[in-house]
Amino acid sequence: MTARLHLATAPQAARRAESPIRVVLADDHAAVRRNLRLLLDREEGVEVIAEAADIATVLRHVPAHVPHVLVLDLRMPSGSSIEAIRRLRSQVPETEIVVLTMEESPAFAKQALDAGAIGFVLKDKADGELPMAVRRAARGDEYVSARVAAGLDALRKVADREGLTPRETEVLRLIALGHTSAEIAVKLHLSRRTVETHRARIYRKLGVDTRAQLVRYALGNHLIGI
Repeated sequence: MTARLHLATAPQAARRAESPIRVVLADDHAAVRRNLRLLLDREEGVEVIAEAADIATVLRHVPAHVPHVLVLDLRMPSGSSIEAIRRLRSQVPETEIVVLTMEESPAFAKQALDAGAIGFVLKDKADGELPMAVRRAARGDEYVSARVAAGLDALRKVADREGLTPRETEVLRLIALGHTSAEIAVKLHLSRRTVETHRARIYRKLGVDTRAQLVRYALGNHLIGI
């Protein structure tokens, strides 16, 4: 995992060490928020100070409370979580953001982290991983659920080397796994025409002509089979 370097004056560091980690929870399901709050409230030195059920409330609460960590569902009503991450990183750089999601796609993880999040935790792993991710985020350290981390590392390497966008890399993975354009469109919430455009760009950038060549590329670069 990579770590961000944050420079702080001694008094600031001392205040952070003495105070609990203040957290805002954002999820559109009240039952999920309640369970997450119970989970974090059991943690020594962690305090949930506010909750939000939609993006509009997130964008009010975080600047108002300036928590150490925002735990944010990737899919929230009244706006884009990714755009909210970008906006909050600019407006409230003191607050680190941990994304909580059911999306296992490394492309979604890369998109969230590139926008400014520092953590990516799968909801079905929250009991074991969220407290750790919150503590690491408060220290400025990245945390990604293990089921996503290997795919994320491979995606980053391919994207850097081949110039593929995160979306193109995810489409590449799904093609290599045998999904049709129509199936990919449903999975990624895209039109079939958009998927076909991505497919054409991927083939051109990689210099391949057939799906078999694409599968060999994906296997060789650990985009599938991990």
